Order: sequence, then structure tokens, then C-alpha cells
Amino acid sequence: MKLGAFSVSLGVKDLSASKSFYEKLGFTVFAGNADHNYLIMKNGDIVIGLFQGMFEGNLLTFNPGWDQSANNVDPFDDIREIQSHLLSSGLTLDSQADPASSGPASLMLKDPDGNVILIDQHR
Repeated sequence: MKLGAFSVSLGVKDLSASKSFYEKLGFTVFAGNADHNYLIMKNGDIVIGLFQGMFEGNLLTFNPGWDQSANNVDPFDDIREIQSHLLSSGLTLDSQADPASSGPASLMLKDPDGNVILIDQHR
């Protein structure tokens, strides 16, 4: 099972302050829009997302169909295939993709320690 690109999505209180902090660690803005309260930053292959007011806590995020630079990869495991595998493995999902749909979709689950995992397919 290929989960795609990995990043940590951080729920931040002050987008500007967080951006400045991570720039001091060598991260640069890669994508996003500060006017929409989110930025995606990179340091080499490391990707973090800064999200102000969109969710509480932090998320482990996977993007099927993308590499670490948000380039399309083919072939890739569609989120509905991943979802089917997770469910057949006995995992409980907090949200699910519509199995009859195609294209962009997402699902969420928690690990045994309560860490939220978002699998978010953009294509």
C-alpha cells in the first residue's frame, strides 16, 4: 500500500509567527495562501503545513498520488483502495471516502495513542 507524500500538518495560533519560526529552521514557503490561513513549507524533502484556525492539534498527513514536491506519480494507490485495505484490516475510520466516488477524497483515523492521521487525495 502506497500512502503517497508525507507531511505534518500543524494547527497554529499565529500563522505569521509560525512561518517566521520555521524559516529560521531553514524552511521556505512551498505552497498555500496566508490570506486563507495556511502555508505549506519545505526544507529539502521535509514538508510541514501550517494551518491557523482550521483544526485543533496536529495531523500526520499522507497524499496518495503525490511525491514530496506535490508532483503527480503514477501508478498510485487510490484512496478508496487504501480505505478498503484499512477496513479489512479491522481499523476504525473516523471519516471515510465514498467508495462509489472517484478523484479527490479523504479519510481520517487515529493511531492507538490518539494521533490523528489524514489521508487526503487531491486528484
